[in-house]
Amino acid sequence: MGMLWMNHSGAQWRQLPERYGPWQSVYACFAKWRDDEIQKRNTLGHWETDLAIGEKSGADRVLLTLLERKTRNFMIIPLSDKTTESVMQVFEKLRSDFWDSFSKVFRIITTDNGTEFSKLSDLGNVADTLVYFAHPYVSYEKGSVERHNRLIRRFIPKGKRIDDYSIDDIFPIEMWCNHLPGKILGWLTPEEVFEAELDLIYAAEPVV
Repeated sequence: MGMLWMNHSGAQWRQLPERYGPWQSVYACFAKWRDDEIQKRNTLGHWETDLAIGEKSGADRVLLTLLERKTRNFMIIPLSDKTTESVMQVFEKLRSDFWDSFSKVFRIITTDNGTEFSKLSDLGNVADTLVYFAHPYVSYEKGSVERHNRLIRRFIPKGKRIDDYSIDDIFPIEMWCNHLPGKILGWLTPEEVFEAELDLIYAAEPVV
């Protein structure tokens, strides 16, 4: 028998085949089950995440990338390695930075089936965040972050060691991506739209 999955509202259960692993359980499901709301990009908080690899020797740093689907805001975060622990440290830092707003800013995260993301669904234990896992070799299920990863390759060619690039080299790439005006954003930049969305969230929070 497969595992049981409960949707975001807690109202529906589905079977998950056992071959997909025990870590894809209560707070995780597959990208084909994403709501239409996510596909329409009308709501802040729907993210895609991936790893950009440099040299494939296993002795190089990697880049964790995150793309918010509505605003196209892009994050590039260097990791010392591609372990689960390194990935989760980033999300714990984000949870600390956004604090009570984390579940509103990060409502849903879509990633792939790599073992480095195997504990990502643990966010559901500490936040109201749902994690979706793309099917193997189905890159279009997180196509937005994949396209932005290709933008990184303009500056860091595929196969080049990421160790050769400092944070002073990598941060301007993120800035460049987030300062590109887009017709789909009304010729605003991803940073402008993302900041405006954050302002709406913070304005709606009660004053303590």
